[in-house]
Amino acid sequence: MSYLRFEKAVMTNLEESLRRELLRTNRSGAYSASTLVDCNTRKYHGLLVVPVPELDDENHVLLSSLDCTVVQHGAEFNLGLHKYQGNNFSPKGHKYIREFDASLVPTTTYRVGGVILKRETIFQAYEDRILIRYTLEDAHSATTLRFRPFLAFRSVRQFTHENMVASREYSEVDGGIKTCMYAGYPDLYMQFSKKNEFVFQPDWYRGIEYPKEQERGYASNEDLYVPGYFEMPIRKGESIVFSASTSQIKTTTLKKLFQQEIDVRVPRDNFYHCLVTAAHQFHNRQPNDDRYLLAGYPWFKARARDTFIALPGLTLAIDEQDYFELVMKTAERGLREFMNGEELTVKIYEIERPDVPLWAVWAIQQYAKYAGRDRCQQLYGDLLSTIMQYIIDGRHPNLRLDDNGLLYTNGRDHAVTWMNSTANGRPVVPRSGYIVEFNALWYNALKFCASLATDNGDQATADSLEQRAQLAKTSFVDTFVNEYGYLLDYVDGNMIDWSVRPNMIFAVALDYSPLTQQQMKSVVDICTRELLTPKGLRSLSPKSGGYNPMYVGPQTQRDYAYHQGTAWPWLGGFYMEACLKLYKRSRLSFIERQMVGYEDEIDYHAIGTISELFDGNPPFHGRGAMSFAMNVAEILRTMKLLEKYSYQK
Repeated sequence: MSYLRFEKAVMTNLEESLRRELLRTNRSGAYSASTLVDCNTRKYHGLLVVPVPELDDENHVLLSSLDCTVVQHGAEFNLGLHKYQGNNFSPKGHKYIREFDASLVPTTTYRVGGVILKRETIFQAYEDRILIRYTLEDAHSATTLRFRPFLAFRSVRQFTHENMVASREYSEVDGGIKTCMYAGYPDLYMQFSKKNEFVFQPDWYRGIEYPKEQERGYASNEDLYVPGYFEMPIRKGESIVFSASTSQIKTTTLKKLFQQEIDVRVPRDNFYHCLVTAAHQFHNRQPNDDRYLLAGYPWFKARARDTFIALPGLTLAIDEQDYFELVMKTAERGLREFMNGEELTVKIYEIERPDVPLWAVWAIQQYAKYAGRDRCQQLYGDLLSTIMQYIIDGRHPNLRLDDNGLLYTNGRDHAVTWMNSTANGRPVVPRSGYIVEFNALWYNALKFCASLATDNGDQATADSLEQRAQLAKTSFVDTFVNEYGYLLDYVDGNMIDWSVRPNMIFAVALDYSPLTQQQMKSVVDICTRELLTPKGLRSLSPKSGGYNPMYVGPQTQRDYAYHQGTAWPWLGGFYMEACLKLYKRSRLSFIERQMVGYEDEIDYHAIGTISELFDGNPPFHGRGAMSFAMNVAEILRTMKLLEKYSYQK
C-alpha cells in the first residue's frame, strides 16, 4: 500500500484534488509546481519555473503546462485541465485519471477506453530541467500522443497577456524545438526521446484563471501562448521521455537520465521520509558553490532568521552534518560582512534583523550538541566570540544592551521580529523595547558561550559572561514575569503588552532558562491551555484582544490575521521541546499524539510537506506558502528529540 496514493474518487472530485498541491525542486531554486490534476491554481504554478538572474532576483515561469492528448481512430482525448473565467474547466482531462501515486515520483495513471497511460514526473536534481516519462501500459489499437506546450515567459509575480511583442520564432533541435518569447530570457528547449513531428500552430489561450490569486484579492487571469504541438506514435509497453530545460540535451540519453534520477530518490513511504525529502527541497546551491536554505516555496528566498532557525532541523536532525557546515560557511561570511559594515556578497535577506545573531548562536549550540563541543569550538569558536562582543559593544544598529543586562530593540515603525506582517506601511504587531524571545535567546547565548569559554580554559571570559548572564536573569524575571503566570510579550517603557503569545515558550525550551522550574511549568501550562492546536502554537490566545485566527480573504485582511491567532508548527516544535525538558518521558505519548496532527497534513495540502501556517480554529486549514522550511525543520527536530527521550531511562 502506497503512503501517498490517491484513488479515482479523489482525483476526479475537483474540490478535493485542486486544493492538493505538488512541488518538485532542484538545488538552484528552480521548481515545478501544480495541483495533483495538473491544473494550475496560482500564478506561481508552472511546469518549469526557473531563476533568470540576468533579469532580476525572481523566479520565472517559462513552461506553464503540457497538455497530452491520446489519439485513436481519429478520436482525440485531451488529458489536460485548465480553469477559465466563469468557473469553466476545460478540457476536463481529470475524468480519465484512475489513480495518482507520489510515493517515489509523482505518477498519474490515465485510462481512456482500452488505453492505460502512465505519466511520471521528475525534476533533475542539479539542472533546470523537468522530465516526464509517458508509458503506454495497454492499448488495443494504434495510438498517437499529441503534446501542446503552454508558454508564459514571465515573472512569478506577474501575468502574461496576448501581445504583438512575443516572438513566434522557433528552431528545430534534436528531438524537438527551442523557442524564446522575449529578449533577455533564456531559450526553452522542449525535446523528446523519440522522433516526432512538430506542427507550428501558434495561438493564445485566453482567460486562464488562478483561483488562489482570486482568493487573495489579486488579479487572477492571464493568456498563455501555445506555439503548436508535437505528435508521435507510441506502442504498447513503450516509454517516451519529454524534457523541458534552458539547455539542450542529447535525446538518446533521456531514458537513462530519467532512470538515474529515479534510482537516487528516497521513497516517501512514511512520515519521516516525506519530511526528509521536503528538507532537501530547501537546499540551494549557487554557481560559486555558496549553499543556502530557502525559507519556503513558492515565493520565499533565503532569509537569515529562517536559515538559523531551520538549519539544525533540516540537517542535524537527519544526520547531515556536512550540509550544516556548508550552509553555515556561507551564512558566517554574510554575518561577518554585516557586522563589519561591508557590502554583502551572499544572497541572504534580512540579515540586519536584530535577533539574527542570537539565532545564529542558537543554531551553533545545536551543532555543539550533535557534533561535539570540541568540533564546535574549532569551527565556530571565533564566530561566537565575535557575535557576543559585537552585541556587547552595541555595534548593531538596532540592538542595544542596557545597564539592566537586557537587549532593547526599536520595532515601533518597522517590524523587527518574526511577527513581521505590515499593513499600510506599519507593523501589524509593533513589538518593541525589551522583547521576550530576544532576551531569552540572549541569556541562553551568554550561558552557552560562558560554558565554552570554561571548556577552552578562558576563565576570565567565562566569568565575565556569567556575570552578564546573572544580571540578565534577574532583569528578565523582573521585566517579563507577571502575576498571572505567563510572560509579557514585550515591554517598552510604559507600553506593556499583556497579550498571551507563544514567544514566551523560548524562555522554557532553550537549554538555559532564566526562569525557575515553577515559572517554566506555569508558562507551559498556559501555552497548553490557550495556544496549543493540533498544528502548533497559536500566535495569539483566543482570550486576548484582536484574536483573528482565519487566514483568508484579500491580502490586507490576511496581513491582519497573519500573527493574530494563526497556528505555526515551528513554534510547536519549541513547545514540545519545553515539555520534554520539563516532564521527560512522562510526556512522550502526549507529544506522539501531537505529531499525528502534522502527519495528517502530508496528503492534504502540499503533498509530502508542511504548509506555512494554519488557521487557529478548527478545522485548522493549511494556508500561505505550500512548503515552509522552519515548520519542516522543527518537526524533524522534534522527532529526533522523541527518539532521544525514548531511549532514556
